[in-house]
Amino acid sequence: MKSRKFYIMLAFVATFLLLAACGNTEEENPKPQDDTTAETENGEASSEGNETDSEESERTLTDAMGNEVTVPAEPKRVIASYLEDYLVALGITPVAQWSVADGATIQDYLQDSLKDVPTIPYDLPLETVTSFEPDLIIMDSAGMVEGNKYEQYNRIAPTYVVGSEQNNDWREELLQIGKVFGQEEKAEQVLADYEQKAADAKEQIEASIGDESAAALWLFNNTFYIVSENLSSGDVLYGDLGLATPNVVKEISESTEANWSEISLEKLAELDADHIFLVNSDKGNGSEMLQDDLWKNIPAVKEGNIYELPSTSSWLYTGPVANSQMIDDVLENVGE
Repeated sequence: MKSRKFYIMLAFVATFLLLAACGNTEEENPKPQDDTTAETENGEASSEGNETDSEESERTLTDAMGNEVTVPAEPKRVIASYLEDYLVALGITPVAQWSVADGATIQDYLQDSLKDVPTIPYDLPLETVTSFEPDLIIMDSAGMVEGNKYEQYNRIAPTYVVGSEQNNDWREELLQIGKVFGQEEKAEQVLADYEQKAADAKEQIEASIGDESAAALWLFNNTFYIVSENLSSGDVLYGDLGLATPNVVKEISESTEANWSEISLEKLAELDADHIFLVNSDKGNGSEMLQDDLWKNIPAVKEGNIYELPSTSSWLYTGPVANSQMIDDVLENVGE
């Protein structure tokens, strides 16, 4: 949920419009750069890959677009819109945080770390970016700097583009951002800790419910959306935790590149999931769709295997913090 169209989707949340398909571009994602360090004959380390030393106080890195970016040794005023999850995981506080609708919608699940950080619009207006006087700008993907936007942002501060895929792999993004800040070892440790947590949770869940299936749904403005098999919370449920994928999820995932896709009640009636995780953004509006007989007759609903999550949860996002919180939610509901 990390692309420009997803930003628009969340803007729709704030303005009560409907979901738009996710995605920035269909550009091919380059393979991660090799930043391994080799030992020389006299025992000193020599750097290989896409990083070069320019001065003791700064480093030059090559980003996903092939730009050579001179990064300060210790950036103090960072803007990394919609990448705040990774910054929080690395103990870095940005100078501004992503939002839509004049700050009405933010990443609530990160606010323990970002509660005092001012907001910036998701589309990063140049004047607003300039007003924060950043010393480093990090962009999620090439789609965010299409046209001549890269040159415009780069005039404000060194600008590093993390990836170019429509949905960049969050693990690769974590390692890339760790490299930007010279925190490769910490990023690798954050990832290793997550992998261990996911592996432990997978064993616990299998012991609890065996090979039963699950689906994640989002209810907003009387419309249901279902998560894709390999994206967002679907990646956590099926990839990391090994829950079985319902046929409806597989079918919809084959025909969309969106993180979340609209699904009718009639189609939901075919959902062969043993468990449903429901992000309910309509809770304060009556959740009318949850009173429909088609909904009530879905097997998981009839069995009481539905677990309601607030719209402020991390399930609409992705990253080491978001995914770790999702694992906690799954364990709390099906891991006992």
